[in-house]
Amino acid sequence: MDLGLQDQAAIVTAASRGLGKAAAHALAREGANIALCSRTDQIFTTADEIQQETGVDVLAVQTDLTEPKQIEAMIAKAHNHFNKVDILIINAGGPPPGGFLDLKPEDWSAAVDLTVMSAVRLCYAVVPHMLEHGHGSIVATQSYSVKQPIDNLILSNSLRMAVIGLVKSLANELGPKGIRVNSINPAWTWTERVQQLMTDRAERSGTTVDEQAGKVTEDVPLGRMGTVEEYGKAIAWLASPAASFIHGHALMFDGGATKTAL
Repeated sequence: MDLGLQDQAAIVTAASRGLGKAAAHALAREGANIALCSRTDQIFTTADEIQQETGVDVLAVQTDLTEPKQIEAMIAKAHNHFNKVDILIINAGGPPPGGFLDLKPEDWSAAVDLTVMSAVRLCYAVVPHMLEHGHGSIVATQSYSVKQPIDNLILSNSLRMAVIGLVKSLANELGPKGIRVNSINPAWTWTERVQQLMTDRAERSGTTVDEQAGKVTEDVPLGRMGTVEEYGKAIAWLASPAASFIHGHALMFDGGATKTAL
């Protein structure tokens, strides 16, 4: 299937590794030109890797998503480079784990900045450019916890719901102006970070990585984690013109782990 992404300009945040990198790779393989950002200089290595593999135009900008001025500068640089922004993929590292009694109000403030306000600020910076060109596609990566809260992740459970509210509200407001807005909500997906987590759990418990992975996927009907390649294909489709009538939707990328009917 041709996703219609050839020569489109996409911005992908937190893209040096993991899900962000997978999204950028998938979009680039479909012919989209990519602007990537991350708070570490690893983003330049990732950009070189994607450019060499796909041959598309790749721009890397080191950016801390908790810093408003850095977000504005990154979006401006991407727009000046490509003369347009067709796609925005909103992605950020997850807030720290913990229950309510483990955390302090300042932990909530920091998590709001990372999870909620980064999405808000990215949209404020990008939407005017999309309106200028009369079209656009925004996809926010969140978590399947928006439908099924995960124990010991109260910050993520709470604040990702706020982003879903933002996505749905923006969809209602911006749809008539030609801008689609959706979210993708992954469950356990096999990234470098998850590999490290499973290895650590295995070492501490005297088990194997496979055994630990099996424990977290016991409630997944497909019986395994998703792969970054599968995630990349899903988000590239959702962001693309091939999904032109999908709007205001929370796509669950979870292998059936979410137990709700809707």
